[in-house]
Amino acid sequence: MKTDKEKEEAKGKVLRVAKPEIENDFIRPDLAKAIHRHSFGLDENRPEAVAKRQQTQQRTARANVEDLFDPGCFIEYGALAVAAQRQRRSESDLIRKTPADGMIAGIGSVNGSLFGEEKARCMVLAYDYTVLAGTQGYFNHKKKDRLLQLAYEQRLPLILFAEGGGGRPGDVDSAGVWAAGLHNPTFAVFARLSGHVPLVGVVSGMCFAGNAALLGCCDVIIATKNSNIGMGGPVMIEGAGLGVFQPEEIGPMEVQTKNGVVDIEVADEAEAVAVAKKYLSYFQGTTAAWKAGDQLCLRNIIPEKSKRVYNIYKVIKAIADRDSFLELKPNFGPSMVTGLLRIEGRPLGVIANNPMHMAGAIEAEGADKAARLMQICNVHGLPMLSLCDTPGFMVGPEVEKRAQVRHVCRMFVIGSHSTVPCFTIVLRRGYGLGVMAMAKGGFHESFFTAAWPTGEFGGMGLEGFVKAGFKKEFAAIKNPQKRAELYDQLLAQMYERGTAVNMASYCEIDAVIDPADTRKWLLQGLNSIAARPPQHANHLYVDPW
Repeated sequence: MKTDKEKEEAKGKVLRVAKPEIENDFIRPDLAKAIHRHSFGLDENRPEAVAKRQQTQQRTARANVEDLFDPGCFIEYGALAVAAQRQRRSESDLIRKTPADGMIAGIGSVNGSLFGEEKARCMVLAYDYTVLAGTQGYFNHKKKDRLLQLAYEQRLPLILFAEGGGGRPGDVDSAGVWAAGLHNPTFAVFARLSGHVPLVGVVSGMCFAGNAALLGCCDVIIATKNSNIGMGGPVMIEGAGLGVFQPEEIGPMEVQTKNGVVDIEVADEAEAVAVAKKYLSYFQGTTAAWKAGDQLCLRNIIPEKSKRVYNIYKVIKAIADRDSFLELKPNFGPSMVTGLLRIEGRPLGVIANNPMHMAGAIEAEGADKAARLMQICNVHGLPMLSLCDTPGFMVGPEVEKRAQVRHVCRMFVIGSHSTVPCFTIVLRRGYGLGVMAMAKGGFHESFFTAAWPTGEFGGMGLEGFVKAGFKKEFAAIKNPQKRAELYDQLLAQMYERGTAVNMASYCEIDAVIDPADTRKWLLQGLNSIAARPPQHANHLYVDPW
């Protein structure tokens, strides 16, 4: 018979018996079931869906998401959701045909190799057109609302792949939950992100109704050339009794790039993803690697004869780091050039007058384009560069029909509320209210206002100034030749008075600089400004228009 001590020792020995070794790659039945369930959403297990995308020369939503995020850095939310159609379809059919309820959503890192994991944080919402035409289902709405709340709380930049047809009428399971769904918070919650985090919209193919409503709230819209975008698709148009139209007839790219809806048109989804990553990079920080071109070329870009035009794109690209300039809305408001660039890796927004269109006069569309970029830069803390060569605002009866008064004044209102620094460089002409609007409302509103030696200034166009200001003197001279001589004399005096050097002598501008020193001035300006947290922006959102 064992003693109590022996019994305890025996008990300890039993407790210390090792369990059989389990291989690390052993998959238990419960894990195997979860893995199998997730596999239904993978492209390799959906050959028919992939084949349909290949027929239209498009990629799947998963392929776009995989291309967007750094390798191995994406985690998906709500992957096991299916369409709310259990009353009309079997569960196995829903699992096979409606993976993730038509929306791939999650978080990860984008451009992590450039900026590090902390700055590379990003969220994606990607509609899957292979699932019920990318429509907005009951459960993908729940998923969106969950993720959008996280994006707001954690200040996560968001990229939206918006291809799809809007609301989905076939989700019969939701009938017991809501009647019309008009209390759905998705659109308000998504719109609340404007100005809070960078919002990038990407489209390839059809984007209508609810999908387009989300897309239109984004800071920037990148669309492939085969895209069609509209607030209403063919079904809504026909239902309203407005006729029968094919999807391709509604909002094609030749319309949506010229009217300013689309910021950047690209060839295909691969380019769209690459551009989305590049756009986002400007709001992620400074790049360590950069290259600059020969700055001496800037000395000869502006023609010596003031009436001759030049290519403003050559100026921008020469000043910017190589391959760093990304233009926005190139086919809309061509009198103004807007975009993003870098100086020694440091990101800035840029607005520039285009002397090759209407001599650089500011029209309604160009003013809207510039004002909106000011908002984007202000809410996300990017400094602005303004390159000026303008005779002022465009005038005349026809331009006033386009609400010129309201549109151009957006530059004054938004510029005056902007809290990011603006660096103003006058390349050549700086006349009237137009050039003041280019400088946040006045030359002393910018962090600095400098001019190249080619700069010329006036309260209005000098020819008009002389004709209007000396009308009585001209009327008193009967001899046409004498009258012309007086005009030439007065005009020459005005040009001399408005030279860059003379303006600087009156301290109306801060300096006249060698064009080759432009990058030096910009870099020193960037090094001299105080950091400003994004939440300190006075304007808290970006206008959709």
